[in-house]
Formats: sequence, C-alpha cells, structure tokens
Amino acid sequence: MGKLILVPTPIGNLGDITLRAIDTLRTADGILAEDTRNTGILLKHYNIRKKLLSYHQHNEHRTVESISERIDKGETFALVTDGGTPGISDPGFLIVRKCIEKKIEVECLPGASALIPALVVSGLPCDRFCFEGFLPHKKGRKKRLEELKTETRTMVFYESPFRMQRFLEECIGVFGPERPASVSRELTKIFEETLRGTLGEIRQKITGKPVKGEFVVVVSGR
Repeated sequence: MGKLILVPTPIGNLGDITLRAIDTLRTADGILAEDTRNTGILLKHYNIRKKLLSYHQHNEHRTVESISERIDKGETFALVTDGGTPGISDPGFLIVRKCIEKKIEVECLPGASALIPALVVSGLPCDRFCFEGFLPHKKGRKKRLEELKTETRTMVFYESPFRMQRFLEECIGVFGPERPASVSRELTKIFEETLRGTLGEIRQKITGKPVKGEFVVVVSGR
C-alpha cells in the first residue's frame, strides 16, 4: 500500500535534517515540493535524485485528488515545504485530510520548525502557549488580535518582512507598548537575530532599518 509521509526540512541551515528524513526522501516514489527549485537545492546537497512534483497553495485544490489516487494505488510520496514541517502555515492540510478520508496511511517525521526555537529563546513562558501563525493580510486582521487581548498564554505569530512594522504597531495598539515580547528572524542562518524587550522597545530597534527574512514574533500573555 502507498503512504503519504510529511518530511520536515531545514528552515535555513541545510545540516538541520534528520538521517531518517534523508532516507525517506531517497526511497519515496516521488516528492511533493512547495517550490521545486528550493527543494532541488536540498536534494542536490545530499546527492538525492528523485522526481519532484509541484504542490503549493495555488495548485493543491486541483491536484489533491489525483495525488491521493496515486498513493491509493500504491505509490509513496514525501511531502516537503520550503522549510519546516508541512502543514504548519504551509501546504499540507488538504492532502492529509484527503488521504485520511481514503483510509491511506499518513506519517509525519519529527524535525525542523521555526516555531519552537523562537519560543524557547524568547525568555517568555513556554509551558503553555498558543500558535497563531500568520494573521489575515486584510479582512479580519484587527479582529483576530482583539480576540487575543485577554489571552494569558504566550502567543506566537509568523510575519513577513513586508508587514513587520505594521504588525508591531497593531500589537502595540491592542496589547500596549509595555507588553514583553521577542522577535526572531533568519533562524539557523548566518545572520540569525533575536530582539527582546517590550513591544515599544522592539519597535524602536527596527524602525528605519532594512527588514529582511521571515519573522517569528513571541508576545507575552496578559
């Protein structure tokens, strides 16, 4: 029987991949990749020659049925994203759900994720937290933050460099400038950086500076 295997890949440093993940990528019948170019770099680094199929947020709705049919007929596919664990703010949910509906085995390997390292190095409580991922780009953005105004657990968000300044302003407007927070970027890469302090202090530190890399923002609960 075929199988769908979710394979976490490095979020930056190519050394952050497990031996089991490498073996899975080598033995799978095919690899579903969010961006075949990025995955191609990883495969070349580990001398893995395998057919890549494009699977991303813009085509997953129209390809999920055909891919699940191939798995149902006996092929094993590894699903990877550009970095981290598939399904966590990345494509993966639809194909997992479809495979479960068809009673196809689904497996997820442990591995890299930007969420946990940023949370652990934030200095904020890690025993209880809520992961919010990316806020809506437009409609519903402010409402989501307002709903978290009384949240007592540590909150973790993902944000792009293009909206980082705006996001901090929005957080200050809801949580106040004195709320403790941490901002991490370029995790595992050469220019990895974590800024800690209050939301107001972090805003001052990045205002007017070039903002690059994906961000993980950790905000203290109430």
